[in-house]
Amino acid sequence: MVDFSNPLAALGRASSTVDKVAARVAQAGSASGDTVDLSAEAVTLMVARQNFDSNIRVIQTADEMTESLLNLLG
Repeated sequence: MVDFSNPLAALGRASSTVDKVAARVAQAGSASGDTVDLSAEAVTLMVARQNFDSNIRVIQTADEMTESLLNLLG
């Protein structure tokens, strides 16, 4: 779920999720014997990417609104 109340924090969480999934997938070929469900990890990665993209859009919109406000005041 996307948290729009604090987009920067949510952006960090989405980025962290992407990093964790990438690390697990990279370790899938290691000799540790652990198995990684690549389909589940791919779904997790897609969800994290969508969350990341959503939070980027929120930040961009807030930036545009601030810019418009400053143009009106200036």
